[in-house]
Amino acid sequence: MRVALWLGLAVATLCLAAFAQGGSGNVDWPLTGRTDTDQRFSPLTQINDANVSGLGLAWHHEFDTDRGQEATPVEVDGVLYTTTSWSKVYAFDARNGALLWTYDPGVDRSRGFFACCDVVNRGIALWNGKVYAAALDGRLTALDAKTGKVVWTTVTVDQAKPYTITGAPRVIHGKVLIGNGGAEYGVRGYLSAYDAETGKLVWRFYVVPNRTGKPDGAASDAVLEKTARGTWGAGIPEAGGGGTVWGSITYDPDLNLVYFGTGNGSPWNAIHRSGSKTDNLFLSSIIALNPDTGRYVWHYQTTPDDTWDYDATQSLTLADLTIDGRPRKVVMQANKNGFFYVLDRATGQLISATGFVPMSWATGVDPKTGRPIEVPGARYEKKVAVVAPSPTGGHNWQPAAFDPSQGLVFIPAMETGFGFGDDPKFKYRPAGWNLAMDTLLFALPDEKAQRAAIKASEKGELMAWDPVKKEVRWSTPHEYYWNGGVLATAGNLVFQGDAQGDFAAYDSRTGKRLWRFDGGEGILAAASTYAIDGQQYVAVMVGYGGSGPLFQHWALPDRPRLPGRLLVFKLGGTDSVPAFPKPPPRTIDLASISSNGDITHGKAVFHANCAVCHSSNASGRYLPDLQTSTMITSDAAFRAVVLDGDLASNGMASFAKLLTAADVEAVRAYIIDESRKNQAAMKAGG
Repeated sequence: MRVALWLGLAVATLCLAAFAQGGSGNVDWPLTGRTDTDQRFSPLTQINDANVSGLGLAWHHEFDTDRGQEATPVEVDGVLYTTTSWSKVYAFDARNGALLWTYDPGVDRSRGFFACCDVVNRGIALWNGKVYAAALDGRLTALDAKTGKVVWTTVTVDQAKPYTITGAPRVIHGKVLIGNGGAEYGVRGYLSAYDAETGKLVWRFYVVPNRTGKPDGAASDAVLEKTARGTWGAGIPEAGGGGTVWGSITYDPDLNLVYFGTGNGSPWNAIHRSGSKTDNLFLSSIIALNPDTGRYVWHYQTTPDDTWDYDATQSLTLADLTIDGRPRKVVMQANKNGFFYVLDRATGQLISATGFVPMSWATGVDPKTGRPIEVPGARYEKKVAVVAPSPTGGHNWQPAAFDPSQGLVFIPAMETGFGFGDDPKFKYRPAGWNLAMDTLLFALPDEKAQRAAIKASEKGELMAWDPVKKEVRWSTPHEYYWNGGVLATAGNLVFQGDAQGDFAAYDSRTGKRLWRFDGGEGILAAASTYAIDGQQYVAVMVGYGGSGPLFQHWALPDRPRLPGRLLVFKLGGTDSVPAFPKPPPRTIDLASISSNGDITHGKAVFHANCAVCHSSNASGRYLPDLQTSTMITSDAAFRAVVLDGDLASNGMASFAKLLTAADVEAVRAYIIDESRKNQAAMKAGG
């Protein structure tokens, strides 16, 4: 038996080596992170630092959706699966791009109202001949992997509440795990496990205690009562508490533990959750559970009593490292809050927490308690505080990658800052944004130099981080801060797309750019790579969006909203993509347009309700640029859209439950005023 086992391992090793060198055979990319470790590292070397300059487009596909594209393509047995915005699923022949099938869950476009950060989707899971995909409206569906036909579907959320799903499911031991989003609007987060064959709920783990004080009959009941409830002061707020599980789900088969990160509180501002005096477990935490039962094993809270939107939902990477002379099984995360965490993945013990980007909210993490050492005043309880990182974070959802041969984590890092201020008049609004912050701070200053200074302070970079030495090995800057996820390979390469649309390969040892391809528009998704019949391919989704472009378009490339694409490359590829058509000039005649709305009031209403999608000062591009929209030329047309929901089928739901007719006309007056200012600045050369 031992001889047979040894021979089997030897043959497998030789085959993998042959595949890596481009010999006959296949090497799949079966999970969004490739393996259980979520390292997003491939052993393939056919495409490498010596020949990557010969990489060309093998095939491409253009989609019918023009919002952000964030999925990592998954490939198994010659079929490539991916998802697009609005939760659509596609299956292609991975060799040539022939479309095999597609599935549209038919999400009601008005549901986009509840998607804080675009109507995106980050991919699928595969198991036992089925494709598992989650829809924006909370449905989880199993599809036949060969035909795309529905096997079963189940609703995982209360659809009367503002829940959404944008993350990829994960299958572990015949169970499909999926979380949800919506904390900005006021929900209570949880992770669920469903039987992969039937869709029946197996267990559920809630992140925060039940507001009623009653048990849920869930796997989380005991630990929430014993550990979490006492950390919520006077109790769970009406906004639900938050803590949604909208990002990565990672699994260690050796320890049989599943790891996931939890999101921000609802509302953001901790003063209005529990007086900013208690930890609010399990918000902004990394949690380990038994995947068979949902039983709690350990947690580590990265930002106790979070008040800055510092989710801990970023990619979690498992690795075996030698630290202080001893082997350690670790889980790693480059957190939104600016710290890079290395935890013992069996116990949750903090091994190290080191700042990897500039930060002003904390000076470090106490190694004994694991708690951040906060800077006085950063909580903006009494006055406005300019804090770094901003809510977009030092690292957001865009996946990092880990090269075990070099011991380096490659991070799509950001340097950002933001002005936080309390809203003393905050009242919970069902289905509305519930930040409890002074949203007028979202507005850009009118002065040109101040705008330029703010834009210059937002920086992006591809960073190689040494988690053992706790230092940057190298860093390559990007012109803009909101860039794509990362793929690393044994060919000494790191692949990443950026805000300008460049998909590039970098030398993983030095950060030098070795190759680039103009994708035509910004790239957010992380790529994957696979081999079929000895031919290595690299696949990436193209399409800009997400929270950065929607909310802070002014600090990002001035490009229009364009259809998404899937690009697949190989050495010697000769395919090409047609150029996107040039957008029409963004101008509007304001001479005859007027409004009797209150501009000052309109500014306040806009930034409390509209800025998150239409950007500061209504200057967005990735959703309609309201400053140049013909909609503002008529009070009736504007009211029909904003109050009556005339464009709900396009994703612009009615705000009738939140705004009055006077509020809406005030917003129109504000947009007209901003448009006039912008046109004047353009004429003056600004």
